[in-house]
Formats: sequence, C-alpha cells, structure tokens
Amino acid sequence: MIRSLLILALAATAAHAADLKFGVVDMSKAFSEYHKTKDAADKFKLNIDKAQKEMNDRWAVYKNLMNDMQKLKKEASDPIMTPDARAKRAAEFDEKAKELRALEQEIGEAQNRRSGQLKQEDMQIRKGIYDEILVVVRDKGKADSYDFVFDKSGMSLSTVPILIYYKDAVDITDQIIVELNKNAPPATAAPATAPEAKDEKKK
Repeated sequence: MIRSLLILALAATAAHAADLKFGVVDMSKAFSEYHKTKDAADKFKLNIDKAQKEMNDRWAVYKNLMNDMQKLKKEASDPIMTPDARAKRAAEFDEKAKELRALEQEIGEAQNRRSGQLKQEDMQIRKGIYDEILVVVRDKGKADSYDFVFDKSGMSLSTVPILIYYKDAVDITDQIIVELNKNAPPATAAPATAPEAKDEKKK
C-alpha cells in the first residue's frame, strides 16, 4: 500500500515538473553588453585617474623632500663649511627626516583610504546595474510565464558553474540584452576625415 502511494506521488511530481517552464540567462554577458555598464566604467575610470593624480602629487612632494635631505646631509659633512653651519644643516636634516616620516605615513593612510573608497564605489555601481538587469529578467519571466529563470554564468566557491547542465530551458540572454539597450543613446559617429588637398597642377 505504502509502495503504491509512493509510486503515485513520484508520478505526480514528474508530471508536474514536465509542465514547468524553465529559462536561463547569462547575467555576466548581460552585464558586459548593457550600455550603462560602459558608461559607468568610463566615469569610474575618471575617479581612478583623479585618485592616481592625487597620489602622484603627494609622491612628488615626498621626492622633493628626499632631495632636500640629501643636500642637507652633504652640507652637514662638508669640511669647507664652518662647524656652526654644519651643525645647523644637521639640525635641519633631522627636522626634514621627521617631516618625511610623517608624510610617508600620511601617504600610506591616504592610499588605503582612497583604495577602500574606490572599491566600495565599484561595488555600489555594479550592484546598481545588476539590480536593473534583475528587474528586466523578472519582468520577462512574468510576461512569458516562466516558472524558473536561472543564471547560467553563476559560479560556485570551487569555481565550477552552478548550472552545469540544463534541458528544455530557453536561453533568454539576447532578449534581455535587447530590452536593456532599447533606450540606449545613439552611438556618436566618428568624425569624418577631411579629404587630402589635391596637388596643384604644374603650369
């Protein structure tokens, strides 16, 4: 009796599963081909370049300070200079050394702080874009009556694809990309190359 009920339950489950509609989407591809992704990447690069310039300016000050210290060190041991002058240079060297150590610590802290800010900004940008893509995927799933839509680009902790095999599932990636980019601004046409001036005919 129990065996008969189990067989009936399995049969009912299989029949129900056969009626389910599955879809798959490559979220990684949708992300990379979404027009907003490139726009965000371009803006983010400007922030990276700005941060790099700030660090370069700080290191330039550091380098100048190092040059000043080398000059003071040389003068502090110059036999031509008077003892008082050499002592003065040595004292200035010590002050510059303190300033250099403080600047070095400041640069290190600034680098760590800015790196953390950029990392957080990148995560927020990516999350915002993925959230927009998920809205489109969900709307597509509802509109076309999908029971499940899986991300076929998902990876496990062991770097193995989570969705290794799927049967009778419709790949809606291209449809999602079209929907995402339907309101994309028109691409800027490359400026036309001016025709070369023709050589004047010799008279």
